Amino acid sequence: MLDSQQTVKVEDFEFSAGKANLSARLYAPMARPEIAVVLNGATGVPRDYYQHFARWLAAERGMACLTYDYRDFGTSLKRRLKDSDATMADWALKDMPAAQAEMRRRYPDARLWVIGHSVGGMLGPLQPGIDRIDRMICVCSGLVTLADHPWPYKGLATLFWYGHVPPLVRLLGYLPGRMLGFGSDLPAGVYWQWRKWCTSPDSYLPELGDTLPRADWGRTTAPVDVIALEDDQTVPPPAVWRLAELYGPAARRHLLTPAAFGLREVGHIGAFARRSRAIWPRLIA
Repeated sequence: MLDSQQTVKVEDFEFSAGKANLSARLYAPMARPEIAVVLNGATGVPRDYYQHFARWLAAERGMACLTYDYRDFGTSLKRRLKDSDATMADWALKDMPAAQAEMRRRYPDARLWVIGHSVGGMLGPLQPGIDRIDRMICVCSGLVTLADHPWPYKGLATLFWYGHVPPLVRLLGYLPGRMLGFGSDLPAGVYWQWRKWCTSPDSYLPELGDTLPRADWGRTTAPVDVIALEDDQTVPPPAVWRLAELYGPAARRHLLTPAAFGLREVGHIGAFARRSRAIWPRLIA
């Protein structure tokens, strides 16, 4: 179907990621795009949050943009959440590569860009199939630990990892995000792996070559833009730069300040909100 401005084609469909079927929405320009974008969302952020940014890419930049929900989350949830065995590694190492393969199949002649928000770019160097990527853009993605957060956010994060939340996850069999004011319910396996990495001084690095693949962005020649927001308390710039080191020499570092775009704040989630539209051209520059 076409959107209200009759300039963007919107298609809902599912694609397979191993044993999972993921719910996707594609925003495409009327003309054949030269660039096809896969947008990997942040943890607990549903695909439709990115709809305004995706429409902007299609309508004003002529890019096709795929948004989707990871397995057992959002519109991709097909069973009781407490029955899910999904992990954050499943999202990064199975779902994200499957989304890239889907866009490469649909647009074999286009350049493939991946825009990863938070967890959407955090495990990029580990993923299979990165040789098909032509450009990687990581927005607020980093190897964050509790020590990175400023106060009072650090106190909230400590409660999330060590306070009342872990017992609730054990009791219910999933993270009751809506009950807690987090925003979205998540599989227990996602929460526990997320907790492990965010409370470890070295995030997931000790697992490389063991329970996780080795990191090697050198398998591709694609450039990487690693973007930090100055006012991001969830994944502050130092954590973003640690991820940049993992991407290696291909990584170009960018620190964005909200005031430079006439914005009072952006934070961790806000870069893709309509109120932050002024920053969008810089994200893909």
